Amino acid sequence: MHPAFSVVFFTTATGAGYGLLAVLGVLGGLQIVPAQFWLGLVGLGLALGLIAAGLLSSTGHLGRPERAWRAFSQWRSSWLSREGVASVITFIPAGLFGVGWAFLGRTGGWVAIAGLLAAIDSVITVCTTGMIYASLKPIAQWHSRYTLPAYLIFAAMTGSVLLNALLQGFGIGSTGVLVLSLLATLAGWGWKLATWRHNDRLEIPTTANTATGLAGGTVRSLEWPHTEENYLLKEMGFRIARKHSAKLRMLAQALAFALPVLLIAATFALPWPYAAVPSVLAAIVQFAGMLVERWLFFAEAKHTVTLYYGR
Repeated sequence: MHPAFSVVFFTTATGAGYGLLAVLGVLGGLQIVPAQFWLGLVGLGLALGLIAAGLLSSTGHLGRPERAWRAFSQWRSSWLSREGVASVITFIPAGLFGVGWAFLGRTGGWVAIAGLLAAIDSVITVCTTGMIYASLKPIAQWHSRYTLPAYLIFAAMTGSVLLNALLQGFGIGSTGVLVLSLLATLAGWGWKLATWRHNDRLEIPTTANTATGLAGGTVRSLEWPHTEENYLLKEMGFRIARKHSAKLRMLAQALAFALPVLLIAATFALPWPYAAVPSVLAAIVQFAGMLVERWLFFAEAKHTVTLYYGR
């Protein structure tokens, strides 16, 4: 698949935003995180800002962005439409939670309920995003048991690392959140390695022979269907050299997982305000690493339509 930056940024930003909103909703609703004005304002502002920026960037990949609203009407059959509906609904409890926490200084009662609902809606929205790709049977690298859990794990990972950076920055660091961010990053690393191992060993049974139903030889095209590259090849047949893929995988591991683990581990040994520095750096480098990881997620996928072009 052709990795358009608008879609890469969309999946990265919304994943981090919904992840942060979910952990804020749960921990704030359970009164584990204190109801401080600036923490609530900055935390929820960052979460909703990432979500809004991601949703807006996704329209850059549309041929007719002004018609994006029509996607909401297909929620009965389309995971993309369900994602749009869920993302809009999430803003309602998130807004109520933000008003109660940041402006009223409360995290109990109806504010706690709104926070928990915002967390549940965030999880549902991330699931719909993951199912957009997991439901596509023509792309074997996505149509697997690894895709949906990856979206949930990465959202929890980036969200907890962002929350840890916020708490350390405001001088109210939590050991529990620090441990959560460390374990989530290790879990994300392990899941990504397992996904790559699965995809590298993947044997796609579909061939030109099975597609045409012909046997007794190898079916091949005498000439290309087109004289120049077209939409199908650009969007569905992107190819990345194996050596480049290996380098980008190492870069994604270093930025998204290895460096954040080291920086978060260093936070344990540092007093405030010095602990805030590695925590903030961990969130920044992890976001950059997830951009690389998401780019590879699209670039390494192969659509079976490429069989039509002899690939």
